[in-house]
Amino acid sequence: MDRRARTYRGALALLLAGGILITGCGGSGTTNDAAVDHSSGSGGPAGGRQPSGGSAAPEQREDATGRAEDGAARESAAPDYLSTFALDVDTASYGYARRTLGDGQLPAADTVRPEEFVNSFRQGYERPDGNGFAVSVDGARSDAADWSLVRVGLATKPASGTGERPPAALTFVVDISGSMSEPGRLDLAKTSLGILADELRDDDSVSLVTFSEEAETRLPMTRLQGNRTKVRDAIEEMEPADSTNVAAGVERGYDEAVEGHRKGANNRVVLLSDALANTGETDADAILERIGDAREEYGITLFGVGVGSDYGDELMERLTNKGDGNTTYIADETQARKVFVDQLPAHVELRARDAKAQVSFDRETVQQFRLIGYENRKVADEDFRDDSVDGGEVGPGHTVTALYAVRLRKGASGHVATATVRWLDPKTKKAHEETGSVETGAIDGKLWGGDGTRLQVTAVAAYFADTLRGGDLPGTPALGELADRARKLASSTEDSSVERLATMIEQADRIRNGSGDEPPGDEGDGELG
Repeated sequence: MDRRARTYRGALALLLAGGILITGCGGSGTTNDAAVDHSSGSGGPAGGRQPSGGSAAPEQREDATGRAEDGAARESAAPDYLSTFALDVDTASYGYARRTLGDGQLPAADTVRPEEFVNSFRQGYERPDGNGFAVSVDGARSDAADWSLVRVGLATKPASGTGERPPAALTFVVDISGSMSEPGRLDLAKTSLGILADELRDDDSVSLVTFSEEAETRLPMTRLQGNRTKVRDAIEEMEPADSTNVAAGVERGYDEAVEGHRKGANNRVVLLSDALANTGETDADAILERIGDAREEYGITLFGVGVGSDYGDELMERLTNKGDGNTTYIADETQARKVFVDQLPAHVELRARDAKAQVSFDRETVQQFRLIGYENRKVADEDFRDDSVDGGEVGPGHTVTALYAVRLRKGASGHVATATVRWLDPKTKKAHEETGSVETGAIDGKLWGGDGTRLQVTAVAAYFADTLRGGDLPGTPALGELADRARKLASSTEDSSVERLATMIEQADRIRNGSGDEPPGDEGDGELG
């Protein structure tokens, strides 16, 4: 029996011994106000006062049963007032949705991750002075009775404009399978790598691995100084071949990254692929198991760049999550330049390793809460301060936003929540924490029409994503109204990325109604320093 199961059953026994009626929470991610006691320590709230308990109203109780290891049925313990998750700076879900809508189709629900929609937009958070995080918490009342949105914002310091970063040692792993022959795939990958090769410094190094049915090293780790023509030639010589053996490519890539490892440099594998694996090992966990030693011993991280109208979103996202990295999606050269020029430091450097967030809600003021997205980034509450448990990797200039739908108690006033972020310094591996909190007065204003335009953009992105995947967030406007709000926000913020969001929402609305559509603008989105 694992540690989480033992903790769960121990807490259940204590509750039953006290004669407490416990209730469960369904898969919606909401909590109710059933009484649950929390002890201090690594499993307790990350910050703020310890909330007092309360009894659940009958209409708020949900049936939930589980099955113990011995097969006996048991009642599920009530949810607590903690929310814990690994940080995620991915934006691929949003980029791929733009591409799909531009092609006149709605994105598949399982490719829509609201946190990646939200993290694709500027937030305007305060930045820290040092290399850690700044924590911001705010919110506003939604259109749904008694419900508010609470935004937890985490931001890192942007990269220095002087170029004072450690050198990079990048291993490019490029998919040259048959499916990559279609326009917007291998040709775009070659363009992207050419852009990146021009942007890297003389003291940076690159190697090149290609894969189809098998993997091949085209260029061992090579310093850019005096070798840029050699690097460009290796990139230009790539031509599409046969099947897609992602496992072979990733494994060979990590072998090359270890062979060319540079101490003190940012060592990273960059995978460019449509991730449509059809040969060899196709399970992300099994693929990463093969290169586990390279990840753990050498600290080599994985950056995934997705391309193609047909795209293996699930495989790429899981590979990068488990590979201590992040993923993005590019559909054209403009977006490639955004990723490999404007956002290059964030994709090469690291500010934090294994970063996690824990939000402690106050049960005296909060009746229910729901984290919007992050379903595949959840972390057990008791593992928040267990630094052996995987978190997320965050670069300079990144922002991470967690948006919660929160239902306050009638007449509630005072503390709402405390958010804590914990991370490891990439060099020293020392753990650090930073906190922020919010009171009822700070989330009492109206969401729409207020001064918080960036919060409104965040809300539009989250509501849009939730609608695309068939969700039921309280206060979600219809797509037409959502598009109108996005248009007004684009005008007030003079932000072209918000204009493109409005276009996407209009496209989705027209597709749902069975009418045609025009493709969106072709510029990239996202807030990175």
